[in-house]
Amino acid sequence: MPEKKSKLAVIKTKPTAESVEAFINNLKDPQQRKDSFTLLELMKKATGELPVLWSSSVIGFGSKRYKSPTTGREVDWLRIGFAPRKANLSLYLMVNIKTQAAVLKKLGKHKTGVGCLYINKLDDIDMNVLNEMVNASVNQE
Repeated sequence: MPEKKSKLAVIKTKPTAESVEAFINNLKDPQQRKDSFTLLELMKKATGELPVLWSSSVIGFGSKRYKSPTTGREVDWLRIGFAPRKANLSLYLMVNIKTQAAVLKKLGKHKTGVGCLYINKLDDIDMNVLNEMVNASVNQE
């Protein structure tokens, strides 16, 4: 049976020309600002790429075409990134979170979603473990 051609989905979250540093400096919570600048440097070092503000609140590094294993739908999405949200920091790592159980046990206080890692503040986790996860995400391609 021939492989079904996937369609490129159009999503609202797209790269912008807005300043990432200005966005972070405008965050109200000083802890979130500090953590965001730390994540910025960690991901910049891991990817060797400059950060780009996607939509109005997601900071991404690089881009790639992502194909959903369940629907076959394709989207252009950031290679790796994060978003400082009101409740937490959402990290978008292109690794299967479910396969990272052993690493996540060493990480510290966090929650997970389908493809996201949620952290309240970086002081709650082991930064060496996070660095390991970020590098694994970047190097999995």
